[in-house]
Amino acid sequence: MLVAQRHELLVQELERSGILKVTELASRLRVSRATIRRDLMDLEGEGRVSRVRGGALLATPRGGASSGQPTTPRATDASAGAGAVTPELSLGLMVPSANYYYPRVVAGVREVAARHDARVMIGFTDYGQSRDLERIQELAAAGVHGLLVAPSGGHLLSQETLDHLRAGGLPFVLMERQPENPFESCEFVASDHRQGAYAAVRHLVGLGHDRVGLFTNGSPTAPLVAEGHATAVRALRLKPSAPVVDSGSPTLGAAEAARQYDLFIKECRDSGTRAALVHSDHDAIELVRRMRSAGLRTPDDIALIAYDDEIAALAEVPLTAVAPAKHELGELAARLLLDRLEAPTPEDISVRQLLIQPRLIVRASCGASAA
Repeated sequence: MLVAQRHELLVQELERSGILKVTELASRLRVSRATIRRDLMDLEGEGRVSRVRGGALLATPRGGASSGQPTTPRATDASAGAGAVTPELSLGLMVPSANYYYPRVVAGVREVAARHDARVMIGFTDYGQSRDLERIQELAAAGVHGLLVAPSGGHLLSQETLDHLRAGGLPFVLMERQPENPFESCEFVASDHRQGAYAAVRHLVGLGHDRVGLFTNGSPTAPLVAEGHATAVRALRLKPSAPVVDSGSPTLGAAEAARQYDLFIKECRDSGTRAALVHSDHDAIELVRRMRSAGLRTPDDIALIAYDDEIAALAEVPLTAVAPAKHELGELAARLLLDRLEAPTPEDISVRQLLIQPRLIVRASCGASAA
């Protein structure tokens, strides 16, 4: 493969996924990591990508460049002398995943940062082995002016991490996380996953179902989805016999994952449950496949609603899905942080805590079209 061809394929992969690690790009293009690193250096020199620790993302034009206009410098600082330019604002961004859910959040952050002529510096933590404190320290050491933080743990931020953020002295906004203590004075923007799950169950009830099962995958979002589902079962007076299963994050495609899917399908059949909410899209797609192997169809035998809407529309039966507003969440978080950074004093702005209700996108898998 010619170098130019490989460069174009790299850019196409990043356009599809938003952010990718070097290891993932090397695997997809079947070349060495060293080759990918050299290619990314070349593409960064051309202004087409931005390299980050361990990976890359598409470059976003700064300032007015997105509209074809040249980027203008930030306002001058009179205290630094005539003609001096105020130092560029840098936002530190920490996310737990480079290839699922968070690429759209990152895109929202970058769009707002570009309009403010601010730079975004990204650090990846990891769901499997948390490096939250390490990444926060690295971003602070790199000279960022504020932090946008999505730690790798559950939806409630540990007091240890919150204390660490405060001790660093940088303004920060949590993304998709809230402090353990609900009375903490701490800014966050998060999806209201309880409402998202409630809306999904209510939709299935509106289609005539009196039982709605739940399948989750052990993710940080799963407890909130389970709360919303349980609340809907009580409030809408559904029959409580529908199965509720959390698979505990088995590896996709593994025998344990298949066993969990088959067990859930059997429990639905045994209990007379003909509708279910499934978190995530991957799990819903696998459930459709396992149902077909068992001679069942969606939505005829079991109507499904997926949770996340990353790839739900690509399923063999397009999946109705709960869609958190990921891009908007990134935009709002960046605006909150920039407001605080650009305010004359921190006391000029009240602490803001925002919850965003996900949307329900109706497709074929729930049976709404037939109804």
